[in-house]
Amino acid sequence: MTRTRFAPSPTGRIHLGNARTALFNALLAARDGGAFVLRLEDTDAARDRAEFAGELYEDLRWLGLGWQEGPDTGGPHAPYAQSGRDDIYARYYAQLDAAGHTYPCFCSPQELAISRKAQLAAGRPPRYAGTCAALTPAEVEQRLAAGKQPSLRFRVPDGRAIVFDDLVRGRQEFRGEDIGDFIIRRADGTPAFFFSNAVDDALMGITHALRGEDHLANTPRQLLILEALGLPAPRYGHIALVLSEQGGPLSKRAGAASIRGFRLHGYLPGALSNYLARLGHHYPDDAYRDMAGLARDFDPAHLGRAPAHFDPAQLDHWQRVAISHLRADERRAWLAKVLEKHVPADQQDAFLEAVLPNILFPYEALVWAQIIFGPAVNPAQPLRDVLRQAGKAFFAAAQTAIEQAGTDYAALTATVREATGAKGKALFQPLRIALTGRSAGPELAHLLPMLGADRAAERFAAAAALCD
Repeated sequence: MTRTRFAPSPTGRIHLGNARTALFNALLAARDGGAFVLRLEDTDAARDRAEFAGELYEDLRWLGLGWQEGPDTGGPHAPYAQSGRDDIYARYYAQLDAAGHTYPCFCSPQELAISRKAQLAAGRPPRYAGTCAALTPAEVEQRLAAGKQPSLRFRVPDGRAIVFDDLVRGRQEFRGEDIGDFIIRRADGTPAFFFSNAVDDALMGITHALRGEDHLANTPRQLLILEALGLPAPRYGHIALVLSEQGGPLSKRAGAASIRGFRLHGYLPGALSNYLARLGHHYPDDAYRDMAGLARDFDPAHLGRAPAHFDPAQLDHWQRVAISHLRADERRAWLAKVLEKHVPADQQDAFLEAVLPNILFPYEALVWAQIIFGPAVNPAQPLRDVLRQAGKAFFAAAQTAIEQAGTDYAALTATVREATGAKGKALFQPLRIALTGRSAGPELAHLLPMLGADRAAERFAAAAALCD
């Protein structure tokens, strides 16, 4: 059975790139009728926050992702947070040590930095120099007695080729001598990413792991660990990063837009899911899809290798499409605050029908609710010039027309046209500006009944007054 996972660190709010990784893994599992696992890699004591974990659950569920196993749902491989798996990791450290695959390293961060700088200056790729690789048991005891706390390094055999078939990038080959011995347990006792991520994938039965291309260099290290432990490895696929509008990679530290931010702005989950599913992945058509539809045609073979660029205009396109697919109850839920506070109960259905084709976000609906049901809007100066060009006689005719035709917009315009001779833009534009204070917006045929004849007449009178 296909088992995928998303393993974030709760060090900040989830951004678009992280969310896309979660979505791809969830879609792959759903396509195959498998399981999607959520796991927290929460071993960064300085930056992990419990509130970020809670927000993570909320934002992923809002996006439409559900997981069959996770920290908040449990499952057969609990705990699903690394902070609760120390005893598990200890057993596998001991297994590696007993087989001679590890050694303690007493090098300080300063010593390692100096070594790295020297290697770079000599034109060599930086890798651990093996300073502590041949320490005798006596030398190790001497350092421990002096109070030094070692990290634990994994011995990487020279002359060894590490080869794997990447789900996205095809055959990959790395040389052991280019990797160098690497840390699997930090000096403070916490597990390094290479180790805990690999062990957890194996023990949780993960079969496929889609993750960012920035993890590609980690994969040979993790394959070596799993081989040494006799544990199965998932099939890895390294997806191209999502670049910001400025061309840099998205990251929490760089302040990339979070899913929560998009959510609070008023984006719909269907807009985000349809956009993200196509951000670096090819579908056979541009039809709007629910989660089942996105999963049905998801294929790692259709993931591109080139970086994907976040395009706000494309996201807004999918927002407009998502709005058009809302059911009646979903429309009401999306604009609930606007409807409850600013739109009379008996006008809410008409309001939704009128404004939805003209808005992308709830705050725009609020603007129209205030225009329709609030006090008259004073037009900006350029729009006042349009009113003056129409003239007092035009709005006097409009007042007479509203008394005769009521809120029948077709009858209103016909009456004003007959009385003034105005037609086309010269007819419709002054009427719109007088009634709404705007030069564009929802169809007046829909707005006029909500305004009512009395308010419309008052606004025509106000427009006439501006022509003095």
